[in-house]
Amino acid sequence: MSLVQLREFLLSLPGATEDTPFGPEFLVYRIAGKMFALVNWQADPLTINLKCEPELALLLREIHPEVKPGWHMNKQHWNTVTLGESLDAALWQGWIEHSYQRVVAGLPKAKRPQAPTAHSTP
Repeated sequence: MSLVQLREFLLSLPGATEDTPFGPEFLVYRIAGKMFALVNWQADPLTINLKCEPELALLLREIHPEVKPGWHMNKQHWNTVTLGESLDAALWQGWIEHSYQRVVAGLPKAKRPQAPTAHSTP
């Protein structure tokens, strides 16, 4: 897992932005100003804090040793995931999308990103 791959994936989500309000060692990803991911890019391997539905958060912690209660976050709603080489990309990508969708669901409709319009071919 490289930081470049992780950043590309996070910023590919509609309306996602990146900033560093907690210092240069933590990259924060937001949608409409609300955080959905926090990356400690200096950790080896990388770690990422993700928002998660509380019951699912507990289940993921039981099943996956890479998933722990959110570091410096509300432990009921956030997990810290260690992005080691053995962690399947489909898993961490799905967890990021879940975090993103949890935050989007809490936004007022006017602030939610618009779904891309399908282009029809003549």
